[in-house]
Amino acid sequence: MNIEPRTSKVKALNELTDEELLDIKYMKAAIAQAKKAYKIGEVPIGCVIVHDGKIIGRGYNRRNTDKTPLAHAEITAIKRAGKVIGDWRLEDCKLYVTLEPCQMCAGAIVQARIPEVIMAAMNPKAGCAGSVMDILNNPQFNHQVMVKKGVLQEECGDLLKKFFVELRARNKAEKEQKGNLS
Repeated sequence: MNIEPRTSKVKALNELTDEELLDIKYMKAAIAQAKKAYKIGEVPIGCVIVHDGKIIGRGYNRRNTDKTPLAHAEITAIKRAGKVIGDWRLEDCKLYVTLEPCQMCAGAIVQARIPEVIMAAMNPKAGCAGSVMDILNNPQFNHQVMVKKGVLQEECGDLLKKFFVELRARNKAEKEQKGNLS
């Protein structure tokens, strides 16, 4: 089941439901994780997992740092949450992530039996929660996930855009420097 993004009309804080306020609170925690990735030169993606109103798993992108394609924010948060719960099933949890999950992370979410994912920005090139495909709601799997899209979408999208503008500039400068050394 998908819950569509909120309209572009910005609500005043006093107009938000308790659930919307909690979604914002936990997405801000996911953004804090994304900023950790940003600081170490990684694509700024962050994730938190919430159980009974408490964050039990946190993660941020570390693929380049750890030299593994498995070091995605969601995978790290799922591992940590499982240790806290003492089980691989995260059936009473919510996962908040700053960018739509890829196929690996969407598969891990289904495998962990997480019932709800709240995400900010969509990923039209690799997203598997509705963009490229929808692994989270594939009826052929034994578990489907409720999805909310667009929570703090602009803030997360802006952070990603800023990162990629800076990355392109760094890559261009490095290329020019290499050309000058020849």
